[in-house]
Amino acid sequence: MDTLERYAPNENLRRDEAALRAADITWHFAEVQLDLSNATDQEATSFPSVTTLNFSSASGETFLDFIHESIQEVLVNGNPVDLEESVLDSRIYLSGLLTDAANTVRVTGRAIYSRSGEGLHRFVDPQDGETYLYTQFEPSEARRVFACFEQPDLKTSYRFSLTGPSAWHLASNQPIVDEVFHDDGTKTVVCSPTAQISSYITAVLAGPYHVVRGEHVQELADGEELVIELAATCRASLAEHFDGEEILELTSRGLNYFHELFDYPYPWGKYDSAFVPEYNLGAMENPGLVTFTERYVFTSHATEAQHEQRANTIMHEMAHMWFGDLVTMKWWDDLWLKESFADYIGTLANDQATDFTTAWTTFAARRKAWAYVADQMPTTHPIVADIPDLLAADQNFDGITYAKGASVLKQLAAFVGADAFRDAARSYFRKHAYGNTSLDDFLNALEAASGRDMSQWAQAWLKSSGVPKLRVDYTTDDSGTITSASLVQFGTDPVTGESIRRPHVLSVGAYSLVDGGLNRTDAVTVELSGESVALDFLVGKPAPALILPNDGDESYALIEFDPTSLTTLLENLSGLTDSLPRATCWASLWDAVRSATLDAQSYISAILDHAQTVGDAGVFTVLTDQLLLSISRYAAPERREQLRRRAATVLTGWLTSFEPGSDQQMTTARTLARLARAGVANEVVDAFIAGENSYQVPVDEQLLWDSYVAVAASGRLDATAETAMHETANASPTSVALNAVRTALAARPDATVKEAAFDTVLMARDDRGPLSNDALSATAAGFVLGSPSLLAPFEERYWAAILPVFETMSMEFSTRVIEGLYPAAQDLAGSVSENTALISADKWLERHESAPAALKRILLEERASLQRSLAAQQLSRNSR
Repeated sequence: MDTLERYAPNENLRRDEAALRAADITWHFAEVQLDLSNATDQEATSFPSVTTLNFSSASGETFLDFIHESIQEVLVNGNPVDLEESVLDSRIYLSGLLTDAANTVRVTGRAIYSRSGEGLHRFVDPQDGETYLYTQFEPSEARRVFACFEQPDLKTSYRFSLTGPSAWHLASNQPIVDEVFHDDGTKTVVCSPTAQISSYITAVLAGPYHVVRGEHVQELADGEELVIELAATCRASLAEHFDGEEILELTSRGLNYFHELFDYPYPWGKYDSAFVPEYNLGAMENPGLVTFTERYVFTSHATEAQHEQRANTIMHEMAHMWFGDLVTMKWWDDLWLKESFADYIGTLANDQATDFTTAWTTFAARRKAWAYVADQMPTTHPIVADIPDLLAADQNFDGITYAKGASVLKQLAAFVGADAFRDAARSYFRKHAYGNTSLDDFLNALEAASGRDMSQWAQAWLKSSGVPKLRVDYTTDDSGTITSASLVQFGTDPVTGESIRRPHVLSVGAYSLVDGGLNRTDAVTVELSGESVALDFLVGKPAPALILPNDGDESYALIEFDPTSLTTLLENLSGLTDSLPRATCWASLWDAVRSATLDAQSYISAILDHAQTVGDAGVFTVLTDQLLLSISRYAAPERREQLRRRAATVLTGWLTSFEPGSDQQMTTARTLARLARAGVANEVVDAFIAGENSYQVPVDEQLLWDSYVAVAASGRLDATAETAMHETANASPTSVALNAVRTALAARPDATVKEAAFDTVLMARDDRGPLSNDALSATAAGFVLGSPSLLAPFEERYWAAILPVFETMSMEFSTRVIEGLYPAAQDLAGSVSENTALISADKWLERHESAPAALKRILLEERASLQRSLAAQQLSRNSR
């Protein structure tokens, strides 16, 4: 049976419906019983789910949410209801409820095992055949597992009972208080009740997980000792790679830090960290049972940047224990109240509570870059967004809500002071613990702590869209001495068309160029509240080689460099050794490429000339990623072959100049393998596969499979090579290996191969049955590794298929299909406006004005990215 879940007409809960239900219902408690004892039977598509809800209703009627395979019984205060009358798709309508006393409703049904990562996901380990289960509910997927009121402002206390094989690790948000073993080889565990929480942060974990245990002990400010039981889990087949003790150490450091910062003890009892397969997200903040992608269990060489990113994710999720779990937004409009805060506070904790020293540099290079891209899309939105329904909520976990919001909060801390920001957070938690809030609640706390009126700041930063840009305008006399200088803010809100005027507190740095080195000679903090502010500190001095606004990356803004500064940077970036301003410069130059104001070949030359001196593994990885994108998407088609060959030559030289096994060498090798998909550096990837040591590169799992994909995509996977690839995968059938084989097979430049891959992704199944989320994406990743001419025949079919895909698949699957197959790889032929993919997108959007807003958002963003790519190709073609 195909278990792809369909969005029924009433699954998309609207904000107004949720508000009416919240006003009517007071939810007292819920008991959830899940029997997972059949999970190892792959023919079993569902499992028993029994939910008992106790609540009061002012009106005497309401509805429950439950996406189910079947419902056997619904009892209201002990009386059965007519299922044909009360059950409509994913809702159970209830009437005749008591209005003068609490009601008890018991729903007995069967819920569906998921392959999409939504609800209760089932994964069979290809290495040992073991079955693993975990849940992922945000924003509204708890209803795929049990009946509930699926909205964040209806909180209650949950008690979970789980039945599964007796050897399994069974867990939920709270500790187990009872465990009963049955004669049939199963057991049932009962967990203690949770505090008041929203349905989307309940969680279940089940399977033969490997568990590392520990304990956090801390003396609180009042002298009491707080003891928190810790655990870190992963699949048993990954245990040899699992550094669980490091996970527990980072968790303990984070708890120490947040207890001191928030002055509010961790309120959720235990703290489990579960690393799970085929996870759609980086992590999820379920209190007491935080789930992480198992990509953080490193089976290949992990760079310092990867370890730092994992630590940052741990701190991000821990910040949610207060921002999001303890105090939760009323509706998804205020999603920023948890995600922006967690992104900012998590980075702050990573910087201050761990041994990593480049957290803010990585934030500038990676997280803010994500925000800058999202904020220039036609679909950008204010940080405080308008979220009319659940489909809109699902798409709002984006660069605006996370990284722009975090950047703005960093600016806020500079604006009001770190102490005022901390004091506001403390009072906010004490006042609203276990409750729900909106923007005004936090602003009130901030105004009380800082003594400032926050309304104008909130209007400028939280309720408007677009990226402010900064430049320094100056004049000089005949001797080159500056006679006037000002910092100018410009840009346009892409939603309203209004000029961007936002308050900034930031530093402006001046740098001299001496023997190739860029040295800061002056830096002044300025407050910019309008269009411009004078920079008197520059007047009367020779014009610097580089003037850098936002020198300390204090604010959220891109930089348009003056001509002298731009030339200095492109020729001397390796002379800028301070990591944070260097990352700021690279980020703004990359945006100039994307905005078609700097030609791709100039940026590619800057990377090849200077990136090897970047010691920060995170920034170095970002730059090598941008190198590949610059060549494949932003350079004119006729320039790419030469650029690829130069890049291959330079990167091959780096292999032998970097220390063997170092982060820089391994990143370079992986970049070369991806570059080789276009048929360059063949001898390098062949050496990687053969295990030759001519480049002194330790070939790990990731590099090996990147190399096989390159061989396939470049048309060199003959029968002998394909047999060797399958033998390698069969010898170690890990998830990484099997998905890489899918990508490699779909990457072969053959029309018949592409036809089969396209159909597989569209149907989300192959000859072995339905695909999982990761298998689907792996196949799509291989399909798009083809020339525009090879993929052109599929464009018409793509546009005909996307609406049915969106209407018949879950949000996760449909998004992966529509984004994964989008005809984004285009070569500029005539003018940008003549591109057939752009024209097709415009025609589809015109013909489907009434299509779901969530679908149109995906297409608008893909179209905008393609248009930027083509405009950059045009600039590249016309530049020297």
